[in-house]
Amino acid sequence: MNQVAIKVEGLSKRYRIRSAHQRHDTLRDHLVSALRRSSAPRPPTTEILWALRDVSFEVHKGDVLGIIGRNGAGKTTLLKILSRITEPSDGLAVMRGRVGSLLEVGTGFHPELTGRENTYLNAAILGMRRKEIERKFDEIVDFAGVQKFIDTPVKRYSSGMYVRLAFAVAAHLEPEILVVDEVLAVGDAAFQKKCLGKMNKIAEGGRTVLFVSHNMPAVSSLCNRAIWIDAGQLKADGPTSSVVSSYLSSSHNKHMADLEQRTDRFGNGQFRFSRIWVTNGTGGEVDCLLTGEEAKFCVEYRVLDGNDLRNVVVTLIIRDLYGQILFSLSSHLKGQNFWRLGRNGTLTCKVPALPLAPDTYIVDMWSSHNGEPMDSIETAFQFNVIAGDFYGSGIPIQRKNGAFVVDHSWSHQPHEMNEGVELSVSSEVT
Repeated sequence: MNQVAIKVEGLSKRYRIRSAHQRHDTLRDHLVSALRRSSAPRPPTTEILWALRDVSFEVHKGDVLGIIGRNGAGKTTLLKILSRITEPSDGLAVMRGRVGSLLEVGTGFHPELTGRENTYLNAAILGMRRKEIERKFDEIVDFAGVQKFIDTPVKRYSSGMYVRLAFAVAAHLEPEILVVDEVLAVGDAAFQKKCLGKMNKIAEGGRTVLFVSHNMPAVSSLCNRAIWIDAGQLKADGPTSSVVSSYLSSSHNKHMADLEQRTDRFGNGQFRFSRIWVTNGTGGEVDCLLTGEEAKFCVEYRVLDGNDLRNVVVTLIIRDLYGQILFSLSSHLKGQNFWRLGRNGTLTCKVPALPLAPDTYIVDMWSSHNGEPMDSIETAFQFNVIAGDFYGSGIPIQRKNGAFVVDHSWSHQPHEMNEGVELSVSSEVT
């Protein structure tokens, strides 16, 4: 498993951007342009854009590498070079093994051909032999869920059907290296889950996966290592939880929900929520938290002029994406109602160790004064939770373990053995 599958050394890609010439659609435009050029000739300017610059890393066989970064950082350019679609300007990229790439949905599909014809065509382009395609055809169609429409021209497919079929073909190539770029951005939750399951199966088979996504929970649950690309350069390389945490804490990814413009709210309006955001244990404002880390929910408010509010209850209700209420963070339940509020300020609710497994969660907000609702907003805020080492065991929590994590310990006391010797040694596992 220590065999190097991908080796990248000093990889760079530059583009020359020339100044665009003005379009001239009328005779007057042509004459004015000619006079300007004759009186003040200006040479065309050229700007150099580095999509990648001096990027180096290695990926071992069987690794699942997550590649993260904001839009325009150079992630897709890197994958195109590794997939032999684009030539690098400098540096070296070596891929050892058969490569299957899914960089753009439906690349190679012909709109006039049917799903069946495109499956054969696309699979052949990716390197599958006809007998191999025939052997896997039913499995590909079943995975894509397009059995009813397999003989329909793909120009009539929805975007979801398109991406399902394209991913199914690429994933069933049985590549030694699978390169996937943001496939989870398209498709419903069931399809996304199926994609992750397929990529997990590929990784468990000892093959290598490169996975680009903005879905941090998916990256955290699938990848054992991650690299962060920023402005064409390698910003970080290491364990997924560490790299993702650094990325989410960076200035490019700070998140705050502005509630001032929300009109779908209920209450008498004497007290109004203005903003809500979360911070992690380092105090950084983020939209993603680690399982088990300290989390603070910060709520900015304002009070209508002339109101003297002395018994205010504030509650944050945490739900999953299916609407199920998981728990509430309530000042009333804690016996910590607010007795003196200024005209504006910030309320902070601290959770010492976040007990949520990796997933996306919704926050509803509620406030009342002497039992009368003042401001209530459903789906006020959304945040992500990624795998963290809650138990300090070195094993990250996964969503399949359940929605919650609970601190616990195990102990062992053996019963009397057959030989009649009772062991009195007790061991405790925490």
